[in-house]
Amino acid sequence: MKHILFIFSLSLLVACSGNRHTDKMIFRYNESANILTLDPAFAKDQSTIWPCRQLYNGLIELDTTLQVQPCIAKHWTISPDGLTYTFTLRNDVFFHKNPLFSTPDSTRRVTAADFVYSFHRITDPAIASPGAWIFSDVENTDAPDDTTFIVRLKEPFAPFLSMLGMVYCSVVPHEVVEHYGKDFRNHPCGTGPFQFQYWKEGVKLVLRKNPYYFETGLPYLDAVAVTFIVDRQTVFLEFVKGNLDFMNSLDASYKDEILTLDGQLEKKYADRIDMVSSPFLNTEYLGFNMEDNSILRDRRLRQAINLGFDRHKMMRYLRNNIGAPGTGGFIPKGLPGYSNCGYEYNPERAKQLIAQVEKEHGPLPSLKLSATSNYLDLCKFIQQQLCLLGLTVEVDVNPPAALSEHVAQGKCEWFRKSWVADYPDAENYLSLFYGPNRTPAGPNYTRFSNSRIDKIYKKMRSENNPERRIALYREMDSLIMQEAPVVVLYYDQILHFTHKNVKGLRSNAMNNLDLRYVKIL
Repeated sequence: MKHILFIFSLSLLVACSGNRHTDKMIFRYNESANILTLDPAFAKDQSTIWPCRQLYNGLIELDTTLQVQPCIAKHWTISPDGLTYTFTLRNDVFFHKNPLFSTPDSTRRVTAADFVYSFHRITDPAIASPGAWIFSDVENTDAPDDTTFIVRLKEPFAPFLSMLGMVYCSVVPHEVVEHYGKDFRNHPCGTGPFQFQYWKEGVKLVLRKNPYYFETGLPYLDAVAVTFIVDRQTVFLEFVKGNLDFMNSLDASYKDEILTLDGQLEKKYADRIDMVSSPFLNTEYLGFNMEDNSILRDRRLRQAINLGFDRHKMMRYLRNNIGAPGTGGFIPKGLPGYSNCGYEYNPERAKQLIAQVEKEHGPLPSLKLSATSNYLDLCKFIQQQLCLLGLTVEVDVNPPAALSEHVAQGKCEWFRKSWVADYPDAENYLSLFYGPNRTPAGPNYTRFSNSRIDKIYKKMRSENNPERRIALYREMDSLIMQEAPVVVLYYDQILHFTHKNVKGLRSNAMNNLDLRYVKIL
């Protein structure tokens, strides 16, 4: 009965206009893209990753400077040949309370065997996790005792340790996972600073403080409440009214209201809102389905599209210069391997390429570009600029979840997408163009395949010399840009807006949301 009363009272608190009316600290944000699951095995986009990071932990974590730090693993060793990783685990980490645990206090301690189970689950074909690709080089895992977890690789791979900070690598309890099966998506159980309380899909998600969290004194918040308002203008108004504590990124519907033309916070908001801007390892792009039987299979047309619009003008007028024009390769600025191997605006060259394609294939059909409503302004800009070159582009607007599903299934001939780094290494970006990683087995959403590029990628993964690795990164990125399976739009920038009473919010260049240290004063 007490548990029911707590849920009811917490729901009332969250439904109120916020922390002004209670001594409970409740952090409120909105997720316009919705959340499809709370199972870390399917945490493939930011909307899912953010709540999962509050619910789960892994062996390691990445700090605000993207350096690897201990988490459930206290420390580790790596064998001289780079093949064996031995982790020593904390012995004071417990899963969230759940009646499925056959213990008097309805919880149990995390052991190394739980990591063996969790890693094997990600690679199980029956689960079909989109994160299975990250374990492609794992030979086996072992748990010789409760606090020792061993991972053996087939070949050395320098970024492997930082890869273990991905949400896919979270530890989960076999009792709860096996009981619920596919319904574990809405019955999550982890070890994180917050535990699951309530989820009405498309309406509200509530997480509450985990009183048994292993980091003493954390978190400070009592609860996290997530709403799912789709309209970005409405989200902005709710934030300004104080009904949301945090707002992420920029949208065309309110950018000119809150930002000056040079990307600064408007003075009328400066006394009550804080804006933090920082580098973001995120490449925004348009992808071509390389297996689709359309005219876009012709490389010359893809190159013409890359040359056919002014990215600098696009950033100035549509993004208030937030971010950098995507005139380099797919690797974003800020990572070793970035180079100027992309496309600058060259309409004359674009027209020449289009003419060559038309001479060979005849009049070109209309091209369908699939996107979501919050990128409609960018797509319309590209549509108009390509129209001046004689190309007809139809912009097909989809809900975010539907677009993700269509892209994964190969149903879009041309689509807008973004890639936020899973781990801070350029290899993560180049993995999108490795043939065997084609979706659904991995993140190759364009279904691009090139034997020469695949060969460089395999060589790059096993190269431990940093200078040679960077040289291979640049070679592969340059070849990808020549083949043009994507159109790089821009390299993004993080914008976080909070009210003045929100303190302690932490993030990093991968835009991870760390709520452990947040206080609402």
